[in-house]
Amino acid sequence: MHKIKKGDEIIVTAGKDKGRRGNVLQLLENDKILVEGVNLVKKHAKPNPMKGEQGGIVSKEMPLHRSNVMLFNPATSKGDRVGIKTLDDGKKVRYFKSNNEVVDV
Repeated sequence: MHKIKKGDEIIVTAGKDKGRRGNVLQLLENDKILVEGVNLVKKHAKPNPMKGEQGGIVSKEMPLHRSNVMLFNPATSKGDRVGIKTLDDGKKVRYFKSNNEVVDV
């Protein structure tokens, strides 16, 4: 079970976008994640008339390492560490370590 999943709201803890929040778009290999609106870079794109794409400078999100983000806790309005515990019925859930509140319900 992963501590960060697709669709989670996270906050960046290190790097040029420190303090920015966004939703996880995709989990990639090597512990990288793609976050909406964070770690934007400019890419020069060639036009492709076959696909109808225009050329120019395009902004796109680049992956971040998962160690540079924390799950956003709405109760405290801060980033929070996440743990995994097993409930009485045997189901594994994620919880915030600061207030023991369950993330997945």
